[in-house]
Amino acid sequence: MKQYRLIVAYDGTDYCGWQVQVLQKSIAQEMQDAFERVFGQSIRLLGASRTDAGVHALGQVAVFKINIQVNTQKMLFAWNNVLPQSIRIISIEEVTDNFHPYRNKTEKTYWYNFFTDQPLPFATRYGWYVRKKIDMQKLRQCLKVFQGTHDFASFCTKNEKENTVRTINSINLEYVKEFNCYRIEVKGPGFLRHMIRRIVGASLIVATRLDLTVQYMQELLNEQNPNNAMLTAPACGLFLKSVEYL
Repeated sequence: MKQYRLIVAYDGTDYCGWQVQVLQKSIAQEMQDAFERVFGQSIRLLGASRTDAGVHALGQVAVFKINIQVNTQKMLFAWNNVLPQSIRIISIEEVTDNFHPYRNKTEKTYWYNFFTDQPLPFATRYGWYVRKKIDMQKLRQCLKVFQGTHDFASFCTKNEKENTVRTINSINLEYVKEFNCYRIEVKGPGFLRHMIRRIVGASLIVATRLDLTVQYMQELLNEQNPNNAMLTAPACGLFLKSVEYL
């Protein structure tokens, strides 16, 4: 059996997420079914990140094993040829069995896009349109609250069972002229489910309200309360940009 590593890009709008789920259309299931149609062998894809419903990717990393001999470039062409336009394999390479997409990750990079002007129809799938006026300086200050190592219990799902301490290496805001949007870039070794979307949602709420301060955001983080009423940003703006390994 040989193991292969993929880099995959996808538009997650019409999918339940990366992970295979019963009676729902997922990215991994779509890719597995396409591979079997072309090569006559079933595979199981294991991805580095279980992106949620509606979340996109530019650099998802995944592995699978097969016992047939196929040239990687021919495999790439044939597999891409039967995938829907919403999924594209960027690269395929053979790797040793020692490589695992969960292990030895040094950093994940996520982007979150939001619009301050109503976007053109073809762009609405890829960002959150925030209708209220945003204090960008205040937003930057809110985001910096999360940089470093903290207990992010206030910014994850209510039923999170694992340790909620995480590290954000950097979190920055920039304007992307090409798409007339703002982009929040978050880098760190790993994140809790909904963590980035909750950070973005809460930060943007504070940055649009005069009655809420940056200190309030710090207090919210310190409370470690997943039942707070702050908004979770829509999935459409979130992208898995890349995953780096040792």
